[in-house]
Amino acid sequence: MASFNRVILLGNLTRNVEVRFTPQGTAVTDVGLAVNERVKRQDQWVEEATFVDITLWGRTAEIAGEYLSKGSPVLIEGRLKLDTWEQDGQKKSKLKVVGERLQMLGTRGGGGERPGSDERYADKHADTVASAGPPPEDEVPF
Repeated sequence: MASFNRVILLGNLTRNVEVRFTPQGTAVTDVGLAVNERVKRQDQWVEEATFVDITLWGRTAEIAGEYLSKGSPVLIEGRLKLDTWEQDGQKKSKLKVVGERLQMLGTRGGGGERPGSDERYADKHADTVASAGPPPEDEVPF
């Protein structure tokens, strides 16, 4: 049977981007994304947020670290990955997204601007897309 694993998310970063490097020199970062949805509850519309953890690799991680910060609107395309580990004798798991494509949305001045950043960036790169393939199989983040 065929399978398909693709996720497309549009939301805002929940924290500043911190890029790390594997021992082999590959950039990696874990970002949080808040995806909001309006739902009607008892004759009233309310915002519900879903929080998603996303891992970015390579050049995509570097670009995110350079141009994005908390509150930045982004579109991320990737795949689901189940992380499993054992802690204190208990098996734990968490469903994450491995981001393979990142598109910055909006302007630099609208939410999440870093101090000292070049505001002209938004004019030239408002729809910048960063893509990188999946991480090498032999590289495991820390």
